Amino acid sequence: QVQLVEYGGGSVQAGGSLRLSCDAYGYTYCMHDMSWYRQAPGKEREFVSAIDSNGRTTYADSVKGRFTISQDNAKATVYLHMNNLKPEDTAMYYCKSVPCDYWGQGTQVTVSS
Repeated sequence: QVQLVEYGGGSVQAGGSLRLSCDAYGYTYCMHDMSWYRQAPGKEREFVSAIDSNGRTTYADSVKGRFTISQDNAKATVYLHMNNLKPEDTAMYYCKSVPCDYWGQGTQVTVSS
């Protein structure tokens, strides 16, 4: 079992930055592979980024070069650093424990032009 709590979302203008955080409570095993997803209104949830237990990272093409995922194992927290935000990045952002298949409640990101 694991509980995931996301925070750090907000409203910014295009070109701005935000840092999302996801705190994990529960089994350490559940933190071995973590992902970020997002869902815009009327659209399906889509993959954004992932980090595995070896620190290897993957990104959706739409965010490469702008977003960075990182993990602080001591704090059991996963971060998503988002730079040069665009209006099309507007969505609810969710973190996911891959091995435990558990989702957080999401944090809203709104980017205005």
